[in-house]
Amino acid sequence: MPLPKRRHSNQRTRKRRTHYKLTAPNVVQGYCPGCQRQNSRLDHHACPDCGYYNGKQAVAIKERVAAAEE
Repeated sequence: MPLPKRRHSNQRTRKRRTHYKLTAPNVVQGYCPGCQRQNSRLDHHACPDCGYYNGKQAVAIKERVAAAEE
């Protein structure tokens, strides 16, 4: 396999690496019909407080399950 004859300069290396960036997650502010309050969550994810998504219970939250068993 061929090897480079000359060393790449710092500028050339940094130009190549300019696209290696992290992107912020898409966080949305919205009203949750399950817990009736404003909260922030990831887009297209269930509510972290009550587990509702699109008006339906999508995820069972441990605190609610424990309260329902008693």
